[in-house]
Amino acid sequence: MNTAHITRTNQLQESNHTVGQAQQQFATNLKNAIEQLNNAQQASDQKTKALASGQIDDLHDVMITAQKSSIMLQTGVEVQKKVIDAYNEVMRMQV
Repeated sequence: MNTAHITRTNQLQESNHTVGQAQQQFATNLKNAIEQLNNAQQASDQKTKALASGQIDDLHDVMITAQKSSIMLQTGVEVQKKVIDAYNEVMRMQV
């Protein structure tokens, strides 16, 4: 046996979770992703307001933060669409 095979076997053994554990991990990951998206949106809003009120004058930083926030939101929407499509596909399967 080579080292790569042993490593892969160990990874598979570690990834054997119960359904409840997998659901909890998925829920936790989803919550963290939503919180990160929300934090990015809030940071963008705060920097935009600060720029408009004259508290900061670094337009580049504001624009970069806004663009990052926009990309995160677009990615989140696309992932949501894919999850809904996958759910619908599973629901169409005949048992």
